[in-house]
Amino acid sequence: MDEDAYFARLQALQRTAWPSDVPRQPHYPLGEIAISEHLREWARRQPEKPACIFYGREITYAELDDLSDRFAALLDEGGVRPSDRVAVFLPNCPQFMLAFFAILKLGAVHVPVNPLFREAELAYELNDTGARVIVCLDSLMPLLRQVREQTPVETVFVTSFAEMLPAVPSLPLPKALQQPRLACDDAIDLLPALARVTASAPAIAPDLDAIAALNYTGGTTGMPKGCIHTQRDMLYTAGTSLAASFQLTPDDVVVNFVPIFWIAGEDTGLLFPIVAGATVVLMARWDAVGFMTAVGRYQASFAYLLVDNAVEILEHPQAASFDLTTLRKVRVSSFVKKLNPDFRARWRALTGADMIEAAWGMTETHTMDTFTIGMQQEDFDLLSQPVFVGLPVPGTDFKICDFDSGALLPLGETGEICIRTPSLFKGYWNKPEATAEAIRAGFLHTGDIGVIDAQGYLHFLGRRKEMLKVKGMSVFPAEIEAMLGQHSAIAGSGVIGREDTERGQVPVAFIALADEARLDEAALAAWCRERMAAYKVPEIRIVQALPMTATGKVKKEELRALL
Repeated sequence: MDEDAYFARLQALQRTAWPSDVPRQPHYPLGEIAISEHLREWARRQPEKPACIFYGREITYAELDDLSDRFAALLDEGGVRPSDRVAVFLPNCPQFMLAFFAILKLGAVHVPVNPLFREAELAYELNDTGARVIVCLDSLMPLLRQVREQTPVETVFVTSFAEMLPAVPSLPLPKALQQPRLACDDAIDLLPALARVTASAPAIAPDLDAIAALNYTGGTTGMPKGCIHTQRDMLYTAGTSLAASFQLTPDDVVVNFVPIFWIAGEDTGLLFPIVAGATVVLMARWDAVGFMTAVGRYQASFAYLLVDNAVEILEHPQAASFDLTTLRKVRVSSFVKKLNPDFRARWRALTGADMIEAAWGMTETHTMDTFTIGMQQEDFDLLSQPVFVGLPVPGTDFKICDFDSGALLPLGETGEICIRTPSLFKGYWNKPEATAEAIRAGFLHTGDIGVIDAQGYLHFLGRRKEMLKVKGMSVFPAEIEAMLGQHSAIAGSGVIGREDTERGQVPVAFIALADEARLDEAALAAWCRERMAAYKVPEIRIVQALPMTATGKVKKEELRALL
């Protein structure tokens, strides 16, 4: 099949399907300048505006710019040079943001490290990156001490939640944030050190195409891999999302609890608000009452949620006592609970606005590669099965290829999702063979199963390794999970395969029920038989709770242990 003709036809279909009020080009409110320069420019234009609000502590654009300048100067004084890796071992807090911008201003490489890591994971990432400097939360210092001698780490900066909290918090304070600051004699106290800085930040011209970050994948196929990203990758992701998906402006107030060490949280809670010149109300973790309080107190207009979070609000006994009507832009991701017409209607009744699926994406592509905004009329997006993920953001191309031969497949045929995008990672850190296998002729071969339909919309069917063969028929766990998500009594599900001598494989659905639900496995199986082809109907196993990752996904390997 001729690829040029394929894309000419596909792009014509997508132009026809394109919502009229969605721009067809990325939106760069300050032009195509470095992420670090966005902070400098917004600090010049609106110095007193809060860039970040942390439980009532306001950090203005001018203060965030100044603190990150000071840290850049301190790192430079300590010998950190462009391309050196600096690890940031912090949960959501303003210190994460100032470290991020300091590292970019210095031309160094930002390495976010998951604060939920254990010893082996922490040691692996520090050794893989060769980071000689780390910024660490005080309560994580005992873990760092256990591995420090096994790593290249030479300098440790330590900080605490307590140092960035106001005397009187404006939101309910999680217990972990109420702990007093811990003394750490074997580390440099970050904020006091910044207060003593007298030197200016080095004048380093930003290079949009230099390595700026190593964002590690989840390690579902072996050890995690560091995805090399540049400031241009970040800028493109922000520009397309501000145009097509998130549509933030300086007038927006964002509430973000999603971990900003996770790349989707980096996008929604750090990059997008600062590039847009907006304010982010940063929460350390999810808390329904805290979230609703933040929305009401700060008249927040935007939030990115998991569907599970939205449903918790819908079912919360105090929800009606909060004013959530300022939330005009809500984007969600369906991991355990799936967005369905009932949840959307209930959310609209509560807030007056729609819940809209955010995007399909991967760490390798900076995560925001499709959009579904403008596709909600009569729940078109939710009723377009299998799992509907919309149209590519401006400047991004998808194609579907045969997994084995790599041959281009016609529209409507199922195969491997391949993507070409300006935000595509520049390779896996220290892994040239894995890079060559993943990126071929400019396209990332994702390992995800998908189909592009006759209107040009992309549908996602899950990871190839999760696909089941039932009597020779392909069965996709993600599709079954999406169908189960339409049942009001199902709180969440995870579908895996069981080997079977007669059928090859059998889908098995582990289901957690909503609190008040009184259904048994037979009733759920009957419901499935009414809605699914016979070969897709799963065996039902009701569980009290599903094992979850920190990013809200079901741990399928633990479900397999239950088999």
